[in-house]
This record gives sequence, structure tokens and C-alpha cells, in this order.
Amino acid sequence: MGESTVTPKPMAVKGEEAKRIKREALGIGDRRKHHTRAATRLKAHAKEPDTRHRLYRFRFYPTEEQAAQLERTFGACRWVYNEGLALRSGAWERHRVNVGFAETCRALTGWKRAEGREWLGEVSSTVLQQSLRHLDQAFQRFFRRQAKYPRRKKKGRSRDSATYVRTGFRWVEDPDRPGTGLITLAKQSEPLDVRWSRALPAGVVPVRLSVTRDRAGRYFVSTLVEERIAPLPAVCVPGTREPKVVGLDLGLASLVTLDDGSKFDHPRLLKRYAEKLARLQRELHRKVRGSRNREKVRRKIARLYALISDVRRDMLDQLTTRLVRENQVRATRGRSIQVAVFRIGEISEVRLGPVSRPVPAPTCVAGNGGV
Repeated sequence: MGESTVTPKPMAVKGEEAKRIKREALGIGDRRKHHTRAATRLKAHAKEPDTRHRLYRFRFYPTEEQAAQLERTFGACRWVYNEGLALRSGAWERHRVNVGFAETCRALTGWKRAEGREWLGEVSSTVLQQSLRHLDQAFQRFFRRQAKYPRRKKKGRSRDSATYVRTGFRWVEDPDRPGTGLITLAKQSEPLDVRWSRALPAGVVPVRLSVTRDRAGRYFVSTLVEERIAPLPAVCVPGTREPKVVGLDLGLASLVTLDDGSKFDHPRLLKRYAEKLARLQRELHRKVRGSRNREKVRRKIARLYALISDVRRDMLDQLTTRLVRENQVRATRGRSIQVAVFRIGEISEVRLGPVSRPVPAPTCVAGNGGV
């Protein structure tokens, strides 16, 4: 029997040779600022003691000028992400050179100065750098074997989003309504028309903003703040000090069945809107691709699916909040989806994930957990 040959792993090019390849073949400039000081790893944002990061999501209605500027921002973030992915992939495939976040940021400077790419200057540089940061995080998850290799973003397929760090927006709190205020994004002159469904912690400046647009054309802004979350009182069995335990049985006939026999049914929204969805899908099929009428019908379908998603999310949020506040410990027994994989009509109506996944960190702070 012949000996099996083991293919050696490709060795990465390092040192001065790697710098030369980056400079001459890849067009990545050398470090100019602080070139005499050794590179140090960036430290994460240091939170204040006894605080946690919490995300608040609000809808806002941009003006025509703001919508046009956000459209350019989404497109630029998508282009920079794809260009950075191509740079890092090509550097390793052709030259066996590792390119990190710092190198892609230096390459971004060259991209903005290239002829015909003046439109990149219409977008805040911090937003474009955050897009490269997201690409670097995707590579880190791939190296840790937590995700697949990063893929290119495509218009109409990927979610439109842009992340603004603290230097990329201006926040002015309303003294009459603490926790609300005016948010003005970089490269925009007017504040956003935000519908404040709830107030942020008074006197706290958001750490980061994320602006997104869904397939239905709705705009949302997610604000990340540092907040001190007060723990909820422990829930015990009446007359004793034993923690109150609730048992959950997840199924298809009913969404959740508690150990006391009470049931929570599925909303069955797809069944309710099946005829309307079928009619809109037939109407979409008859429209010419690329026409405005086809886009109108597509928006109607997207809004209907957004309505279904919002109702489901609201119902699950209310259910999980009630279970956490009324009980101290949660024990879940879920039905195997593989057993009923052929019952497509029922599986499409079921969303067991938000109920069966572990309790998030803010809830654990409140003193209640799940097993």
C-alpha cells in the first residue's frame, strides 16, 4: 500500500515582502499616522459599572432629501463591503497575504480618491469604516467556525443598513420630554422625524445608531444605550420561599401549553391572508419585470408580510414577557420539527424559536431564567 500524502497548508507571506505586495500589487498604502509607533489592538468600548447595553428601535419618516441621501449611503456601504471582501479574498488567493481591518481602511482612502468614485465622498467616512468593521467581524466568525465564508451583498437581496458611531450623528435631548430629542445624521442638515414610542433613559447619549430599511420601504433607527436595569423581585410559590416554576410544551396544535393546562394558540396569519397573498402573487406575475407597476405590487406584498411579521413578534414578545415576570424558572420541552417536517402547511405557521431560545441577558438580570 502506498503512503498517503498530506497536502501541506499554504504558508502566509509576512514581513517586508507582505508590505511590498500590499503596496505594489494591492494598492494598500503604508501607515502614515504614528508610523514610528507599534500598532496596538483597538480596545472595546468600556461600559460604566453596573450598566448594560440595551437596544431601542423606533420608526422614522425621512424627507425626500433624507431618503435620497440614505439611498446613497446604503449603496455605498454595500459597495465598500463587497470591495473589501474582494480585496481580502484576492490577496490570499493570489498572493497568500493576510489583509485585516486596518489595511481595508487604508484601501478605502484610495478608493475614495480614484477617478469616478467621487460619490463615496457624499457618505460619512465613519459609516463606510463600520461597513468594513462588519466585514472583519464576518471573517472572525468564519475563522472561529461559527459561520460560513462571507458572501457578497446584493441590492434587493441584502438588508439595507448603515451604522453610525458616536461621531457620525448629533443628539440633542428635549428638555420637556427627557429621553427623546433630535437625531441628525452625518451629511444631513435636518433631524429625523422619529416616532418616539417610548423614551430612552434620561440624560444618556446613545452609543451607536443603526439605520435600516426593510423590503416594505419602512425606515427604522436602532439606538444602543448604556442603561442600569433594575432587577425584578423574585417570584416564589405563595406561602413559601420556593421559586415558582412553569413548564412549557411547544407544539403545532397550540403554540405553548403550560403545565397548568392553559394554552396559547397560533395566530394563523398565513391562513388568514392566504387568498390576498395568492391574488397579489398572481398580479405580480402578470406585471412586466422592471416596471413601476410591478414595483407597486411588490411593495404591497412586502407590506403584507411585514404586517404578519409584526403581529407575530408582538404576540411572542407579550407571551415571553408574561412568562418571565410571573415565574422564576422556566422549563421547556419542544416538539422535534424533524418529526413533522412534511406538514408544511402547519410548520409555516409555527415560530417556536423566540419561545424556546434562552432568556436574554436583561431578563436574567431581572432574576428569572430558563432551563
